[in-house]
Amino acid sequence: QVQLVESGGGLVQPGGSLRLSCAVSRSIFTIVTMGWYRQAPGKQRELVATITRGGSSNYGDSVKGRFIISRENALNTVYLQMNSLKPEDTAVYYCRASDIRSLDYWGQGTQVTVSS
Repeated sequence: QVQLVESGGGLVQPGGSLRLSCAVSRSIFTIVTMGWYRQAPGKQRELVATITRGGSSNYGDSVKGRFIISRENALNTVYLQMNSLKPEDTAVYYCRASDIRSLDYWGQGTQVTVSS
């Protein structure tokens, strides 16, 4: 069974930075797209950023210019570098991976809290 293991969440002050990681294991099919989504209390899950195997990235409007997504294909790992964090970035961040059959897998989520 495919597993996604996230790490790197925590508490940070406004203006600070955090780096999230997500590693996909036990996938026998090629992972095509990887990405991050987030869900704040009382809100719908929203796109943060995605990246294809070829390196093409896409960002949600609220994080453009502050967050950077990257990946290591050989490790089936995706990263999210979050800079200039704001209180409104507080949410549970979920990793998502899509394989060549267009099946989606989700991580368990990691909490990011931006507060002074």
